Amino acid sequence: YIKTYLLPDKSNRSKRKTTVRKRSLDPIFNETLKYKLEKRDLQGRTLNLSVWHHDSLGRNLFLGEVEIALGAWDWANTRPEWFTLQPRVSPSLPRTPKPPPTAPHNPPPSPPQTPFAPDGLSSRGNLNLALKFIPAGSEGAGLPPTGELHIWVKDAQGLVPLQGSTVDAFVQCYVLPDDSKASRQKTRVVKRSLSPLFNHTMVYDGFQPKDLAEACAEFTLWHHEAFSKRQLGGVRLSLGTGSSYGLPVGWMDSTPEERAVWGRLLQQPGCWVEALLPLRTN
Repeated sequence: YIKTYLLPDKSNRSKRKTTVRKRSLDPIFNETLKYKLEKRDLQGRTLNLSVWHHDSLGRNLFLGEVEIALGAWDWANTRPEWFTLQPRVSPSLPRTPKPPPTAPHNPPPSPPQTPFAPDGLSSRGNLNLALKFIPAGSEGAGLPPTGELHIWVKDAQGLVPLQGSTVDAFVQCYVLPDDSKASRQKTRVVKRSLSPLFNHTMVYDGFQPKDLAEACAEFTLWHHEAFSKRQLGGVRLSLGTGSSYGLPVGWMDSTPEERAVWGRLLQQPGCWVEALLPLRTN
């Protein structure tokens, strides 16, 4: 699918999308994406068009982009034009096995006692993550067009299966309050492992720093079965205020350890924040 922004406006108001065209290396969209403005306002505006792959697990993968300076466009030309897709000016995702180290910090306080699962366990293992917030325009040349939350799901450690001796595990993520299907992203299923290695990156865009203070990144780890799935535990990263945009919500219930991770994310834009967190069963 194609996503567009009319720069320098990097807000959701400027975002347009086509529908997803499936199973094609030569997709035909035949769609018109409209912006309402005066022609004189086109000077200094740039049309950003990016191509994305939306896979069966709900992941959105960047393929390439084109930027067109509208002030120099020949509006008398009504013929279609071809443009070569370009990579991002500055890659945002890590290219090495380990992200850049973050500044030293004092260890967060231990989380309070949490309610136990029916079998008496408050945690079924640990989830190893890294997160980074990239503010809009921080990479130069107006990139990224909006703030991006990058999530690196590395692995899970010491999983305790619900039954049997092993787990077919995958991780599912939402950035609440958006609990729609569009917000859901998943890792692949790693079979027969109590320490599954995912090494999977997710990107959420359209964020301003103030939005992250009202948001919660919810990660749940599941055991995949033939015709169903069973949840083993989860992590909720937020400021843990109990409310979002002035409304009380149950999912703003982060533990002190989880709140410390989200706080470091807000305080260190552009830097990877690493965390190894217990998968709580509540």
